Amino acid sequence: MQILDGKKLSLEIKEEIKTKVSEYKSKLGKVPGLSVIIVGEDPASQVYVRSKAKTCNEIGMNSEVIELPESVSQQDLLKKVEDLNNNPDVHGILVQQPLPKHIDEFAVTLAIAPEKDVDGFHPENVGRLVIGRLEECFLSCTPYGIIEILKRYNISTKGKHCVIVGRSNIVGKPMANLMVQKLDGMNCTVTVCHSATPDIGSHTQNADILIAAIGKAKLITGDMVKPGAVVIDVGMNRVEDPSAKRGYRLVGDVDYDAAREKASAITPVPGGVGPMTIAMLISNTLKSFERAHQTV
Repeated sequence: MQILDGKKLSLEIKEEIKTKVSEYKSKLGKVPGLSVIIVGEDPASQVYVRSKAKTCNEIGMNSEVIELPESVSQQDLLKKVEDLNNNPDVHGILVQQPLPKHIDEFAVTLAIAPEKDVDGFHPENVGRLVIGRLEECFLSCTPYGIIEILKRYNISTKGKHCVIVGRSNIVGKPMANLMVQKLDGMNCTVTVCHSATPDIGSHTQNADILIAAIGKAKLITGDMVKPGAVVIDVGMNRVEDPSAKRGYRLVGDVDYDAAREKASAITPVPGGVGPMTIAMLISNTLKSFERAHQTV
């Protein structure tokens, strides 16, 4: 049984990007820039945003965190996005979600220029993904990270049955659209399960590749995993644990200990898909820079 070490892979990808950024700095005198807007003071969002900025700095990219009060109007937020759209030194724009209830998240998504939408959420990028124009869009970072895990661990996907548990716009839907594409590293038969699917286990037991992204701790039990399956666990759930330093520990959507007894390969939580998500965000920012400077 193979552990799919996303933390290790993400470090390799970051080093690859760091080398390219250094080369562009020497040749062009410029480097990619990522701007992240955070509204309000949600502690989890602040930690996540700062980790993105830190990663950029380590790689040699420019990064800025724009902090706006929770009371900011939608009009003022959209004006800030417009300013970033018009700034040639900014190649990636990310507005951290969730946003306050008085702000329309979809309106903000639409406001980000598709060529700077490194989260891959803009309808134009989603549409290009659906019709298979992958070189002309940005892929949503978590599904993109999963594809990289499968490719870099040389996991065969052609003709395999991929079952995805979860239908979110961030993971489930783009993941399904990626895995069904007629390309190397994908080319699967895809089944999508969700909260209204009766007897999810009857589907997951037939999965050659099982991707769990529904946000429920240990929903996927050992008996729901097909022997020899590749298991990708996107979940990141807090469960109480008095023995842990913080009083809780992080677990995935899969019962890891039970599933690893049957799987041929599995991602751990933490240290699996999570680190890859940030790595692919940085990768998308580099691609935006390369497109802007016509280096690809």
